[in-house]
Amino acid sequence: MTNEAEAVKTTRPGAGFSLRQFFGDVFLKLGVLPFFLVAALIIFALASRQFLTVDNIVNVARQSVYLVLVSLGQMIVLVTGGFDLSVGTAIALTSVTSATAMVYFASVFPEAAFLVVTLGILTGFLAALAIGALNGLGVAKFGVSPFIMTLGVQSMGAGVALFITGGVPIGGLPYAFGDFFGFGRIAGVPVPVVVAVLAIIVIWTLMNRTRTGARIYAVGGNVKAAKLSGINTARTLFTAYMVCALLASLSGVLLTARVESGETNLGGTIALESIAACVIAGVSLRGGIGRVESVVLGAFFIVLVQNGMNLMQIGSYMQMILLGGLLVLAVVIDQFRYRMLIGDR
Repeated sequence: MTNEAEAVKTTRPGAGFSLRQFFGDVFLKLGVLPFFLVAALIIFALASRQFLTVDNIVNVARQSVYLVLVSLGQMIVLVTGGFDLSVGTAIALTSVTSATAMVYFASVFPEAAFLVVTLGILTGFLAALAIGALNGLGVAKFGVSPFIMTLGVQSMGAGVALFITGGVPIGGLPYAFGDFFGFGRIAGVPVPVVVAVLAIIVIWTLMNRTRTGARIYAVGGNVKAAKLSGINTARTLFTAYMVCALLASLSGVLLTARVESGETNLGGTIALESIAACVIAGVSLRGGIGRVESVVLGAFFIVLVQNGMNLMQIGSYMQMILLGGLLVLAVVIDQFRYRMLIGDR
């Protein structure tokens, strides 16, 4: 009996240590997201019977498309050690410029809906890429702080969008645009979801299978070492901001098709939400760390939380407070995780 008791005593600490190590490994590899996700599922499932229904989960997946696209771009910039506050403006400017272009080209080519939509989308992409180019030049070429640069560009872009529209939504878009990009389906799958899946595959390939992705991680990990190893850090930073703007613009096109009008208020809170999605997904604010698949799940989590709060009938103002608090908590935990990663326990 004594030997059995001693054996139990010796195995219990080992079992406990293994469990702690398992959770510790998950935390180091994936960040706080798995724990937040489990907590959210339990809380909202207990609060509302509708939360875990198939229809609601499908609805959350559909709504998360726009944030997923923006968060992927935000992740790329965060990995370089910066961030982009102008993604909301890129969405708004894409919306109003593409809508304006479609209305104009529809009067020039009234019988060519495909051409009108294509030219309109390209116009929106060019407008957003101008924002990305400004951010990239300021940060990469002139060494301006990403916070100041993207904040300034955000203000400029918002002003341009308001100037174009006068604060009035632009309607009269081609029916084919909203019908396909907003509500269309391919093999039964909504077009926005198809676009998001393709974007996820492209960005995953970029970050994990190309030299450009390796350089982005290298610049974020240690910019001085990256320079010494022969990496053109300025070009890498410029590319990161351009890709971020392009992904935000893609989200802007899909949102414009969804509401069927050019709107200056699209993407108003998406900068905060995309940063929150990335940080919760384990992307380090210090740069060099971030996984595409985790960011996709992080964006889904943010929309899931918003959906759960809506089902609980929590007001929009309180939702802003809770999401902001969630971001602060995630940043605090990220600092702790960073210390663990560098071995400062």
